[in-house]
Amino acid sequence: MNIIIMILLISFLILVHELGHLLTALALGFKVTRFGFGLPVGPTLFKAKIKDIEVVVHALLLGGYVSFPDDEENTELPKDSKEFFHNQPIWKRAIVLSAGVAANMLCAIALVMVTAAVTHKLPTDRAIVYVKNINQAQGASVNASGLQKGDIILKINGSNIIQPFQTNIYAKASKKFDGYVSTKAYYANLKKLQDKNPGIKDAYSPITKGEKINLIAATDEAPMHLSAAALMGIEKIKNDDIKLNSEQKELRNSLEGKSEYKANGLVSLSDLAKALSDTRKPMVFTVKRKVNGKDEILTLKPIYSNEEGLIGIERDGERVLIHTDSPAKIVTGSLQYTWINTKYTLIGLEKLLTGQIPVKELRGIVAATKMGGDMIEQTGILNGILLTAIISINLAVMNLLPIPALDGGHLMFLIIEKFKGKPLDEKVMAKISNFFFLLLIILMMVLIFNDIFAIVTKQI
Repeated sequence: MNIIIMILLISFLILVHELGHLLTALALGFKVTRFGFGLPVGPTLFKAKIKDIEVVVHALLLGGYVSFPDDEENTELPKDSKEFFHNQPIWKRAIVLSAGVAANMLCAIALVMVTAAVTHKLPTDRAIVYVKNINQAQGASVNASGLQKGDIILKINGSNIIQPFQTNIYAKASKKFDGYVSTKAYYANLKKLQDKNPGIKDAYSPITKGEKINLIAATDEAPMHLSAAALMGIEKIKNDDIKLNSEQKELRNSLEGKSEYKANGLVSLSDLAKALSDTRKPMVFTVKRKVNGKDEILTLKPIYSNEEGLIGIERDGERVLIHTDSPAKIVTGSLQYTWINTKYTLIGLEKLLTGQIPVKELRGIVAATKMGGDMIEQTGILNGILLTAIISINLAVMNLLPIPALDGGHLMFLIIEKFKGKPLDEKVMAKISNFFFLLLIILMMVLIFNDIFAIVTKQI
C-alpha cells in the first residue's frame, strides 16, 4: 500500500510539471492541441475534448506531455501561422519551457510548507556531534588530549564539524604512515640529515654498505586542514606531493624509534629523509563542555590516528532542526530546507558528471518508490511527503540540464536561435534530439536494472 502511495506522489509531481507547461502556454496565448498524463503506451483510462484540447490519461502514470500544432503530422495550418509553437517569440517559448521546472520547485516548497505546518519542525544538514564513548585500548592519544565523554565536537584543526562521519574523514586523512610527505618537510629533514652526517656528500646516491648514519628525531607532519567540501565527501582530499615507494615505506617502518641506521648499500640520504618525514599528523579538537554548570569552549592537546586511521572514539549526533512554529518561520524554514536540498542535488550532479559517483550506484524511479514506501511505513506519511519534495527538486534540476529531449536542451536550442538569428535546421535538431532521447532511454534501462538488482540483493 505504501509503495502505491509513493507511486501516486511521484505521478503527482509529473502532473504538476506538465501542468506548469500547459497553464503557462495557455496564459501566453499558445495553441495547445493535446495534454497527456502518463506514458502514451498501453490502455487509456480517460479521453475527452476540453476547450479544443484533447485531454488523455494513460494507464502508466509515470510520464506526461503537452502537444502543440507543430506536433501534428497532418496540420492544415500555413507555415507562418502564429499557432505554431516555433513561430512564437523566443521569450514566450522560453517561459513555457521553463514553467515545468518552476512548477516543480514551487511544488517542492509547498510540500515542505505542509510538513512544516503540521510538525512545526524541519530537518537540516547539520548535527550536534558529541563523544559517546572512548575506546581505552585504541584511544591513548585521546586520553592524553583531555577529550572526555559527552564533549561536543565543534572543530578539528579549525574546520567546523557538522556531521558525525566527518570525524572519521579527518581520522582517515590524518592517519599515521599514510605514504605521503610534503616537499617542504622532506627538504627540511634532508638538510637536518646532511648536517648530522657531513661525511655524506651525495644525498641522492646509495650510501656505502655498512656505514652508520645518525638519524634525526621524528617530528609531527603538518596537520590536515580539510575544506567543507572535502568533509562532505564532495571534494577529493589532496595528499602531500611526494609519494613513498614500497622500499621507502619498508625503510620507514624499520626506522621507527631508532637513532642510527646501518646502510645496506641500496638506500640514499634522500630515501632516509622521505622515510623519516612520513610520521603522524596531529588533530586538534575544539570542544564545548559543561564546566561547573557553564558551557566552555576548549582547545585540546593533539590527537593522533593509528595506521588504520582510527582514534578510538565513538561519536554520535543530534540533528539540528529548523523550528517552524509560526507562519513566518514556516515560510523561511521551508525556503531554507528547499535550498539545502537543491544545493545537495547540484553537488550530487557535479559528482556524477566528474565520475565521483559510479554508474552502478545510480538509482531511479523504482528505487525511489521502494525507499519512499519503506520510509512511509517506518516513519509516516509526512516523511514521505518530504522525500517527494526532494524528488520534485531533483526533477526540476535534471530537466534544466542542457540535454536535447529535456527542457534544458530545448532552452539551449532557443539560445542558439537567438544568437544565430534563426533556428537550427529542423532535420539537424531532430537527429540530435533523437540521439539524446535514445541515450536517455538507455540510461533509464540502466537505472531500472540497478534498482531491481539493489532490491533483489537487499541493498535498499
